[in-house]
Amino acid sequence: MICVLGDAHLDVVVCPAGPIVEETDTPSRISVGAGGQAANVAAWITALGGRARLIAARGTDPASRLVADDLARRGVDIAGPVIDGQTGVVVSLSDGGVSRSMLTDRGVGPLLDATALADEWLDGCTSLHLPAYSLVREPVAGAALAAARRLPRLSIDLSSTAALAEYGVDRFRALLTRLRPQIVFGNEAEAALVGDLAGSGLAGSDLVVKLGPGGARANGRVHAAHPARAVDPTGAGDAFAAGYLLGGMTLGLEAAARAVAQMGAMP
Repeated sequence: MICVLGDAHLDVVVCPAGPIVEETDTPSRISVGAGGQAANVAAWITALGGRARLIAARGTDPASRLVADDLARRGVDIAGPVIDGQTGVVVSLSDGGVSRSMLTDRGVGPLLDATALADEWLDGCTSLHLPAYSLVREPVAGAALAAARRLPRLSIDLSSTAALAEYGVDRFRALLTRLRPQIVFGNEAEAALVGDLAGSGLAGSDLVVKLGPGGARANGRVHAAHPARAVDPTGAGDAFAAGYLLGGMTLGLEAAARAVAQMGAMP
């Protein structure tokens, strides 16, 4: 069982048919469902044959039920407090399978507090996966650190250059040194921002760099991406991380290829 602690959002992915036209309609393909980096990884773990528990704060609005039902249908074990407020929403603008930009409102997601972390939520878990989103905002960062102290194996995804820059890159590098994760995932921009892990006292950590259409790099070697007809890159990095945690590089690249060939971040 892999525990993932972080956000469970409502994900809205928009693929416009052309340039967005001001003050009128732009025909688009749109998908709506559960999302958020932590939820995406948990869902892909179960889709790839593993077991996952998502620990997340959930809101009290109708979107919360939609998200919870979607994740439960996918086999994700859901734990965490229900907090009065709205579910987070991420709107991803996808450019024909090439790139995407995200508009994010995390809702109650960051409000998970360490004092609310129940022992049974971690029972049976052999490892913990933390998006950096769960480490750069309080109070959820306190819950993430508390969970990391209680499980033997840790992986971290760098998540977002914007989130890392706002938190402070040096400060985040110091946090990585304290946590000593076995695996750190990041795209090229995130990995470049954080810099050499060995120089941060993390020589024992594996940095796995997600290269998009270029595949992935680990231990100085680039592994080619699996062939895929790219439709939407949303969630491909999360699918890769899930596959890598379960079965290494090959399964990670297989999952990423599946992800980019469909709309939305969920399997």
